Amino acid sequence: MENIISVNGLDIDLPDRRLFENLAFDIPKGALTVITGENGVGKTTLVKHLLRDLKTNSHRHFINFSIKRDEAFYMPQIRNIDDDYPLAIKDFVALGFKHRILPWNSKKMNTTLEQTLMETRLIGLKNNPLGKASGGEKQRAYLAQALCFDPKLLILDEATANLDISSKHELLQLLKKLMKKHDITVLFITHDNELIEEYADYELHLANRSGKLIKKEAKFHV
Repeated sequence: MENIISVNGLDIDLPDRRLFENLAFDIPKGALTVITGENGVGKTTLVKHLLRDLKTNSHRHFINFSIKRDEAFYMPQIRNIDDDYPLAIKDFVALGFKHRILPWNSKKMNTTLEQTLMETRLIGLKNNPLGKASGGEKQRAYLAQALCFDPKLLILDEATANLDISSKHELLQLLKKLMKKHDITVLFITHDNELIEEYADYELHLANRSGKLIKKEAKFHV
């Protein structure tokens, strides 16, 4: 099994305490791995540490990546998009392109944009303001923006926290299909046990300053 991230013997310290000690785990390539643990255990802090290290390579003896920094995309938990946000969904999604010269898209980018909007079921809404979109539509727009970035690793931080049950499952089912189609590995921080049991391939459970990777049997199959 090929890993996209391997961690071995890593310590992470905060100003007032040690967060993780001798941390060791692997993130398998092509899988959906959920990161779980109690509030305050350090799930988001760990992810941000990994991303920072991917850029600086400062812990190369403890962390090994099979990707470059511009091949990882982080989708944060909180997006302050209010009802008056005027940018059209298609223009918001296009912000994900790596080498875009604002405000123009190349012909290739426009082709990719249309395909991505189709894949995320946003094509009929593409000219609507993002601020007027429902919670599920916004999350699909965030996902579409990430796809335009063309990531090998996609990290979602509580992406379903404010969605109803139907929208949660819709997003995860779509994500699993897109992972397979685009060869994307996903790290998903969540507390939702129902989603974990239904969609996770692996669970990285953080507790007591350490982590344990658990193989899961996802019920949903593409």
